[in-house]
Amino acid sequence: MFAPPASAHRELLRILQPFWKVLAGSIVLGAVGGVAVTALLTSINRILNAEGGVGGGMLAAFAGLCAVALASSILSNLGTNYVGQKVIAHLRQSLGAKVLCAPIEQLERYRTHRLIPVLTHDIDTVSDLAFGLPQLVIASTVTLGCLGYLASLSLGMFGVTAAAVVLGSAIQYLARGRAIVGFEAAREGEDRLQQYYRSLAEGAKELRMHRPRRQRLFREQLSTTVERICGLQIRSANVFLTANTLGSLLFFIVIAVALALQGWWAHGDRAVLSGFVMTLLFMKGPLESVLSLLPLISRNRIALRRIADLSARFSTPEANLLDPAPAVDRPAPRQLELRDVRYAYPAAGEAQPFVLGPLNLTLEAGQILFIVGPNGGGKTSLIKLLLGLYAPHDGQILLDGRPVTANSRDDYRQLFTTVFADFFLFDDLLGDNVDVPAAAAGYLKRLEIDHKVEVKDGNFSTTDLSTGQRKRLALVHAWLDQRPILVFDEWAADQDPAFRHLFYTELLPDLKRQGKTLIVISHDDRYFHIADRRVRMEHGRLIDEQAVASSPEAVPSPT
Repeated sequence: MFAPPASAHRELLRILQPFWKVLAGSIVLGAVGGVAVTALLTSINRILNAEGGVGGGMLAAFAGLCAVALASSILSNLGTNYVGQKVIAHLRQSLGAKVLCAPIEQLERYRTHRLIPVLTHDIDTVSDLAFGLPQLVIASTVTLGCLGYLASLSLGMFGVTAAAVVLGSAIQYLARGRAIVGFEAAREGEDRLQQYYRSLAEGAKELRMHRPRRQRLFREQLSTTVERICGLQIRSANVFLTANTLGSLLFFIVIAVALALQGWWAHGDRAVLSGFVMTLLFMKGPLESVLSLLPLISRNRIALRRIADLSARFSTPEANLLDPAPAVDRPAPRQLELRDVRYAYPAAGEAQPFVLGPLNLTLEAGQILFIVGPNGGGKTSLIKLLLGLYAPHDGQILLDGRPVTANSRDDYRQLFTTVFADFFLFDDLLGDNVDVPAAAAGYLKRLEIDHKVEVKDGNFSTTDLSTGQRKRLALVHAWLDQRPILVFDEWAADQDPAFRHLFYTELLPDLKRQGKTLIVISHDDRYFHIADRRVRMEHGRLIDEQAVASSPEAVPSPT
């Protein structure tokens, strides 16, 4: 058989290791079932050629073998079904944990359209192999048992049969090597197909408005990829089917040879010849079952490589992110500092990598800090460094004078609540030491969306709202978190003028009076005076601009 790479072997052993006892028991039971079926075949041949009729002992032995074959096969199937379901659950949990703990920059580079097929398609492929193990074990045992029985009948006949099996296996080996290339290409196509599906769902409005793009996506991208995957799967499977057909034909060729030369073997003993033909015909089914699993084994190899690749890529120095952590009352930080922090994105093609830094910034508790600057200047990247989502390549982040390390970075992140520009809105509510429904209802009223949304059973009743209203719901989450530092990335960009005015002139000052430290990315220069401090990001560099603000200026109401 074609040997999969070591990474696939190791990944399979790692996946099955927690269930090896049940799996080993199922394999042994499957082997027992295969031996029992072979013994039944031997008993049938003896009964057919017995002189003087069938005795009671023969019938009892036959019944006992039937019981053993039935019980062992059922128990083997039950065991591997258990392992198969556990493998699915284990992979879903372990890969989900990998994704949750992966560094953000790794997730951003891996992309969703590559991630989802691993979590769905590849996991199902691996579990399919676990379900096929009883069939594989029983069929292999029956095949070997039949070969042993043929050897006991006639070494000459066994030699011809063994030669046919070796030839058929060689054909399957060559077919598998040829077909696996097609299966791998088809699996690559699945990633692209997932990307096009995302475009269909997330770009539905844009596609409806743009006929050429809509038709190109469907005809040149989605349909072409679907047809290519279909063609690759058909061609690869056809290679196996052709090889299986040739293998089946070899059995009849061997039978024909045996019938033609029956006078030369075993002194023309017809009992031996009938046993040989019956055994060969019986063995054809189990051997074809083994061969039919080869495409699944090939696809399983590819799936294991993908899973191993994801596990290796999503390595993290913060391996304790899912460990239960006791609730600790941490004092609000007094000072947050970036000291000579530098971060470089990987180069894309021949372009120079975008580099941030060295960045130096000190933020005192209770301040309102505005981060301003042109798009692409590095504002959001600065935020990700401040939040501990990106680990600096050089320099340090200090909290009250103490460096933030890999071991303390997750505790550090719990000081922040953030509403990103590309935020994700969770519909369930969490809050520390607050009456969540009552508090949420108050916030919804203040944000003027209580007529559209209410809290039911700890969840928002709906999130099917405009982008600006969804951002207000995200702000409700931020309030309920009751964390000392709040970060808003272009929060007001999707609000109407009246609510933008309310955000800058009422909500931010109110949060400051509550002792919160506020970091705001903004382009609203008419409200820059609200900040205690203003910094500008340009070309990855930080420019300190001292904001006005000891006495707020009157800001005209929006029109």
